[in-house]
Amino acid sequence: MTDEATKTTVMVVDDHPIWRDAVARDLTNDGFRVVATADGVDSARRRAAVVKPDVVVMDMQLTDGTGVQATAAVLEVSPVSRVLVLSASDEREDVLEAVKAGATGYLVKSAARAELTQAITATAAGRAVFTPSLAGLVLGEYRRIAQTTTTGADRPSLTARETEVLRYVAKGLSAKQIAERLSLSRRTVENHVQATFRKLQVANRVELTRYAIEHGLDSEP
Repeated sequence: MTDEATKTTVMVVDDHPIWRDAVARDLTNDGFRVVATADGVDSARRRAAVVKPDVVVMDMQLTDGTGVQATAAVLEVSPVSRVLVLSASDEREDVLEAVKAGATGYLVKSAARAELTQAITATAAGRAVFTPSLAGLVLGEYRRIAQTTTTGADRPSLTARETEVLRYVAKGLSAKQIAERLSLSRRTVENHVQATFRKLQVANRVELTRYAIEHGLDSEP
């Protein structure tokens, strides 16, 4: 059990009661605070509005709709929440639609318990997490969209240091890890991140990561 886990509140949304209860039980045993469960779009929306969980573990097939619909509904009533899809489906359309609806990450249900635990912790911290076989799909789609809709002239002006920090954010590194890589103080890194938030008009690290992916800044020049 980690300090991060004990502070993280989770809601589990799945239409299969045995699976839903098992995931909730495992997460509780791993130290997370499971504050609600739901089986559909409507119940997820209603409960998220009340408990405002840090992370929502979301299935794609629900009793009254889809995980895509539920993701959008949950984020509408609880913008502070982050959605991690946990689904049996690894279909391209499901993955991309979930991300477009606002999901931070996507794991398939074959993931090990430890992978889910690590993914929830990362999601709560604002990092994007995907099953390895799906990560390339998502990156490729963002780049395709960026190439057809965005030009260099559209980009806000970032300093060289801000761009460097952004590359590491896109790779999922924490402020502490970035500070160590660049021989800077953690406070300096956090200041660069906040300045980038303002310039790019994004609200959090997830949106910042998406910007970096869309503009090809997630890899070394």
